[in-house]
Amino acid sequence: MAVSAVERTSTPPTTEEETPVPPLNNGDRLTRAEFERIYAAHPEIKKAELIEGVVYMPSPARHREHGKPHFHSIGWLCLYSASTPGVEGSDNATLRLDFENEPQPDALLFLPPECGGAVRVGEDGYLEGTPELILEVSASSASYDLNQKKRVYARSGVPEYIVYLAYEQRVTWFVLRDGVYVEQQPDGEGILKGARFPGLWLLQDALLAGDLSGVFETLQQGLKSEEQKRFCAALAQRRKEAK
Repeated sequence: MAVSAVERTSTPPTTEEETPVPPLNNGDRLTRAEFERIYAAHPEIKKAELIEGVVYMPSPARHREHGKPHFHSIGWLCLYSASTPGVEGSDNATLRLDFENEPQPDALLFLPPECGGAVRVGEDGYLEGTPELILEVSASSASYDLNQKKRVYARSGVPEYIVYLAYEQRVTWFVLRDGVYVEQQPDGEGILKGARFPGLWLLQDALLAGDLSGVFETLQQGLKSEEQKRFCAALAQRRKEAK
């Protein structure tokens, strides 16, 4: 008896390039390589961070609670960088700290290698290493900026960490001492002063009030200080020796 055979059509295996890349979700546990692959495949995602191997995706930013404080803080740091040749800054740039941590800080200042710093720009344009100062604008002290990220930054050796707490209307400026962040206090005039960046002075009441003229006036005082002049001279000498 003749038996007719039905030819079974088989679907060709899907190549890796054809496989849809899954979306990023809050709470996903990924390696840094997986995180970067998925993040790069979804350009619609504007901000995502990997902290201790866990994905964090902040909610859309409100003007009063994030946009405005961020804008003012950037202006303060930008003026300092512009007045201190050798100091570089960045806004919302991806930062590779280690294999489980890739934050996207609101702002940071760093010294490039020729000025004695540990941060370099990788071949693909991402920052790699430990910056001298990181600033985050946070809703409140309950957020991950003052918990998980704070621990990661301390363990990674970030010397200074500033958190602008929008709802609580205060600025916390931490300095790393013996591997632990210690909150520094303002001087008698209410001014906070940078440790790794001499002349980086902040009148926190002016920043919290949105008084940019007061913020810039105080910073200008710091930029005219003797420690700032010595710092600029030292950076100039390092750049000269690096050539």
